[in-house]
Amino acid sequence: MKPMQCPDCGSRRLYFKDPDDQYTLYEFELKEGEIVYIDQDLGSHPPKVEADTETFCDRCAWHDKFRVLKK
Repeated sequence: MKPMQCPDCGSRRLYFKDPDDQYTLYEFELKEGEIVYIDQDLGSHPPKVEADTETFCDRCAWHDKFRVLKK
């Protein structure tokens, strides 16, 4: 299986913004195709990542829909 990573720089550390609060970020890594949240309060229950969730790279300026990472 092709690793899911930033198409520009290859980083597997990404984040997305809470759709209800654009100042809340959810950082995650992609490990074996699964989202693993980084330093998150597990009680906060992050929103579900959908195919059209706007996703940002933590290392470079890349951002696009989450589905682009699954190609």
